[in-house]
Amino acid sequence: MKTRIIRIGNSQGIRIPKLYLQQTGLAEEVELEVQDRAIVIRSAEQPRQRWAEAFRGMAEHEDDQLLDEESTNLSSWDKAEWQW
Repeated sequence: MKTRIIRIGNSQGIRIPKLYLQQTGLAEEVELEVQDRAIVIRSAEQPRQRWAEAFRGMAEHEDDQLLDEESTNLSSWDKAEWQW
């Protein structure tokens, strides 16, 4: 898709179509980087950014137990033969 660079106050910018924003998940804050004469736009939010906070909350509510206890039970082969 081609677009034009437009004047926005004392700066310049481009309009990004809504569909592109939805497909990429970009929100209000983004990071810009120049790579090989190209401008790369990526989300400022990291995919696992709030995981530590979520895990702490789960632990506080004692909601951090394994769902499948059997998966941690070792077989006799695991105990005797497997080398960690």
